[in-house]
Amino acid sequence: MNVGDRVRLLTGTEEGIVTRLLDNELVEVAIDNDFTIPVLRREVVVVAPEEGNNFNRAAPDYGPGQTPGKNANASKKDRSQLRPAAPKPAPPSLQEALAAVASSGAGVAKIGGPATAGSKAAPAAKGLFLALVHQSPELLGVTLINNTEADVLYTYGEETSARPYRALAADKLGPKASTKPLSFLHMKNFETWPAVVFQLLPTRLNGEAAYEVITKRQGFKASTFYASQRPAPVIGKDAYLFQLDERAAAAIAPAQLAQEAPVAPAVPAAPGGVDVAALKAQLSGDAPAKPAAVVAAAAPAPAAPVVAPAHEFDLHLEALRPDIKDELSNTAILRLQLDAFEDALSRALATNMHEIVFIHGMGNGVLRKEIHRQLSRNKDIKFFEDARKEKFGFGATLVRLK
Repeated sequence: MNVGDRVRLLTGTEEGIVTRLLDNELVEVAIDNDFTIPVLRREVVVVAPEEGNNFNRAAPDYGPGQTPGKNANASKKDRSQLRPAAPKPAPPSLQEALAAVASSGAGVAKIGGPATAGSKAAPAAKGLFLALVHQSPELLGVTLINNTEADVLYTYGEETSARPYRALAADKLGPKASTKPLSFLHMKNFETWPAVVFQLLPTRLNGEAAYEVITKRQGFKASTFYASQRPAPVIGKDAYLFQLDERAAAAIAPAQLAQEAPVAPAVPAAPGGVDVAALKAQLSGDAPAKPAAVVAAAAPAPAAPVVAPAHEFDLHLEALRPDIKDELSNTAILRLQLDAFEDALSRALATNMHEIVFIHGMGNGVLRKEIHRQLSRNKDIKFFEDARKEKFGFGATLVRLK
């Protein structure tokens, strides 16, 4: 099961698209391309493309150059009549061909279009685009478009404040082609969208030049995002379009490729030992030549024992950081509270506690909602519920651990 697969819920008739792989047992599914829900993998089944042939459903709608995949809406019904194929133009008659020769003065009539062999356009040096294409009014698919004549090796990843980088896809994209959606973004979550990171390497079979890797990080701001909508090349649809190769990939000179890095002199073994990995990298030419680092042998520091948290763990700011005098933003306070919650929960699991109570207070409910969301995804949690209301009201959560 991959991002972009169309799936059906086993417990109902709803269908949707897999927009994210949350963990080994949980996926996020966009129902009717509109709202998303987390679903266990064992509760969904991938919809086979063959259903379109057997149950009178429309074939997947691929743009020009797209590679067919499982992510197409192959299960949507289409009761409309199929449009007939455009008729091929009839070949010209002998009289028309002779008339064309006489009017042009050419020795041979070029039948089939105005383009000639000598009018072939020069290969485009640039033309790699990030396109956010509407799958529905609220759901956008992240797509890579290659509008050049070269193949492109690419990697795709995302950056968030919680996770610096996560690689999500890597493949080869042919010329004048586009990928299937690499991930999905919801318009309602625009403020929390990740920054996307592409690494691109143009390549030509039997080509005479090597190129440097293009690395592009693209963030999104409302002031410029909505002004970027325009027709996208190759796919022929309106999309939010961002060029990834404003500067074309620089060619590496053959002399630079032939230049060999000098081999570092052998370093005698020291009592502390030699960094073998660094030495091998230098000898193989995969790293700049420099003396291999000598690592001093140090006795491993004894691991500090894990201390169990309090049975009733208070997440209020004044309990966590009574020394803070500067006023913090709501986002900073929430991050501090969630870090303390995750630390306390991991220590409770490590010390085999049976249960723990997290006192989060009432407030606007954001902290309580985020804690419950993380607990629902943790396989080491037996169950959780509101703690004793006569003591805490609705401001605490009791967690039973396995």
